[in-house]
Amino acid sequence: MTISQIAMLIAMSIYLLAMVGIGIKLSNKNETVNDFYLGGRQLGPFVTAMSAEASDMSSWLLMGLPGVAYLAGVSSAGYTALGLAIGTYINWLIVAKRLRRYTAVNHSITLPQFFSKRYHDKKNILAFVAAIEIVIFFIPYTASGFAACGKLFNSLFGINYHLAMVVSAIVIILYTTLGGFLAASTTDLIQSIVMTIALFIILLFGINTVGGIDNVLDNAKALPGYLGLTSAYDPVTKSSTSISLLSILSNLAWGLGYFGMPHILVRFMAIENEEKIALSRRVASIWAFISMAVSIFIGVIGLSMSTHKKIPVLHGSASETVIVKISALLSSHGTLFAVIAGIVLSGILASTMSTSDSQLLAASSAISNDIYVGFFKAKVSDKKLMILSRITLLLIALLGVFLAWDPNSSVFGIVSFAWAGFGATFGPIVLLALFWRRSNMQGSLCGLIIGGIMVFVWKLGISKLGGLFGIYELLPAFVIALIVNIIVSLLTQAPSEEVTKEFDSICKK
Repeated sequence: MTISQIAMLIAMSIYLLAMVGIGIKLSNKNETVNDFYLGGRQLGPFVTAMSAEASDMSSWLLMGLPGVAYLAGVSSAGYTALGLAIGTYINWLIVAKRLRRYTAVNHSITLPQFFSKRYHDKKNILAFVAAIEIVIFFIPYTASGFAACGKLFNSLFGINYHLAMVVSAIVIILYTTLGGFLAASTTDLIQSIVMTIALFIILLFGINTVGGIDNVLDNAKALPGYLGLTSAYDPVTKSSTSISLLSILSNLAWGLGYFGMPHILVRFMAIENEEKIALSRRVASIWAFISMAVSIFIGVIGLSMSTHKKIPVLHGSASETVIVKISALLSSHGTLFAVIAGIVLSGILASTMSTSDSQLLAASSAISNDIYVGFFKAKVSDKKLMILSRITLLLIALLGVFLAWDPNSSVFGIVSFAWAGFGATFGPIVLLALFWRRSNMQGSLCGLIIGGIMVFVWKLGISKLGGLFGIYELLPAFVIALIVNIIVSLLTQAPSEEVTKEFDSICKK
């Protein structure tokens, strides 16, 4: 291992140890399950905003998004980013405050629990079904994060992929298990800062390496369709391919996913004061827009660097390591630059860890709190439930490691499917539960089930027909689940007076 690699590894190791240290420091603040999963609803506006966005973006921001831009140009990545930016803002604008208010009134600490308490579902059937779907979609989502860590250390240091992935998973498990939601949110704030620093270091270094922004743009303009809004670049044929309206809608549809992301929505539930949500919204929206724009441009810069033979030409899923390759080049300029490169690579770790910790908590709460206690009515003390929650978190992480064992898996592909799953499953019920008085338990239950089923049916079956059916599964599954929810609600008994009174009292505030 070279001196520059050692310097990078030391910088990254210090970062990882710092995250574990935060988990240890905050471990004594978890006296109840409410503390472990929701931080006692004491998050400040900046921590709320940045932890929500850091847990949202994941390794997709620093690996998946620039990788797509590197291969095919700005259109596909750009429309996806635009949809996400719009979805981020609208989610904060219309969902955050009402969800915080509703969950505080009915004492919900998880999203599945909110569903059951919203409709006074005494048997917790809604919570049970929602919890099952959280486990189904979060385990592969978590696996994508572990895979990203493995790819990072393997491509940079030549460390065995499986060893790197397991060690990274252990670090995430340690600080999340020890510190719970508060540790996850605090580290997410730090990780969002590290991610931002990483993006701008790579941006400036990449531009400088190829001789200025004009050279970057000239290289992009020379590639047919690369900068087009209705076209894309085909790296195999080196020609332009048209982007259909269907493809544009598919990419924009990513924004719908925000309404159903448990690990993001729980941040709304945890903020200390609903009046501070406006500030959180501004911070989160601005950061999301800028970070995604920079990430896409790094993909463009990376391709220019490959053209100028500064980094290797990357094919297929290897394009997701473009920032890693640029960091390796940066480290070759001396020890100081190697340390800076280590900070950049810690940004990739940060993007991965900030999502994985939140997903582990959400999946753990689904099993221990919503299924074991909520549905099966198990009588356990808070202390025993805390132990159970931590054991559950560990088992889910082990499943994630198992699913991430294949080093050739695509981070973008896994995230895309899981994102669709949550968006279509939980998005419609969240919106109707918060904004439609006539919504009832039967409609919500059918919507939950149909949304989850349709994601699989569309992805694995209908989409194979091509043409109009090739649309991103999130959009049709979301629409179908929404329609089913509304129709079943109208065809079945209206919610009780007790349920509607509670709805009216919250909406009038």
